[in-house]
Amino acid sequence: MFNRGSHAAPAGAVQLVGDRTVAGGLGALAEGEWDAVIDTWSKAPRAVQDAARLLEDRVGRYVYVSSCSVYRWAPPAGYDEGAELVEGEAGAEGGDYAALKRGGELAVLESFGAGRSLLVRAGLLLGPYENIGRLPWWLGRIAQGGPVLAPGPRDLPLQYVDVRDMAEWMLDAVESGLSGPYNMMSPQGHTTMGGLLEAVVDVTGSDAELRWTDPQAILDAGIAPWTDLPVWTPPGTDMHDALHAADVSRAVATGLRCRPVRETVADTWAWLQSIGGEAPQRPDRPRLGLAPETEAKVLGL
Repeated sequence: MFNRGSHAAPAGAVQLVGDRTVAGGLGALAEGEWDAVIDTWSKAPRAVQDAARLLEDRVGRYVYVSSCSVYRWAPPAGYDEGAELVEGEAGAEGGDYAALKRGGELAVLESFGAGRSLLVRAGLLLGPYENIGRLPWWLGRIAQGGPVLAPGPRDLPLQYVDVRDMAEWMLDAVESGLSGPYNMMSPQGHTTMGGLLEAVVDVTGSDAELRWTDPQAILDAGIAPWTDLPVWTPPGTDMHDALHAADVSRAVATGLRCRPVRETVADTWAWLQSIGGEAPQRPDRPRLGLAPETEAKVLGL
């Protein structure tokens, strides 16, 4: 495991310390050979380019955790890996998130080619250790109990992937010698908004009352999908098509297995309880969640 040393390597792993953002920061990787790299970088693609160039003759396969954001907005419902992509630059030093991720893909392809690279275009990631605040926010809110604004419709299909399922698929993919791009989230409708929130109520043991609310009433109140109400996007919108309606048949055909939503919810809740109930917050991402006064107003409380 190569990082700046702020997080210890798990038991059994060798830790190499460096900083890919500074000159000479990859020195710890100057020697050695590895079967594969798994790179989760999401900032300037130049850092991916530097690593890929350094390792191209000493690594068998380069796995880059990209994003479904690399598809030009807005991809239609059912889009697969052949959908139109945004522009990106392998050596870029900046840009918006979509361009950064596409640049990272191009940086990997530049050194490893299509045959030795695996581009994992992740969608919504959930599970223990989440530091963005999507599922942890819902767990915290519903654990408080009382009337809860539940964004409808209850049967709205969702797509996400438990990060542990993605990790297992990536390791199997390396062993199998897979290459190319893969949309990485559960099959469409793996669960629904109702399935997710009802699992949260059940797991937390809360007395929360889910009050299912029409999407238009939520939008009319100025509530932002995805951010004020994490995970949720209104049905029939570009946002829902892009985030919850991708074709993932390629990943499923190559072994992606998605655990039940209740397991993801329960394990995330257990992790939160083990660290005192409050999830860590990634400093470069905004806090998510609905203000209590806004929720109360919409619910007429």
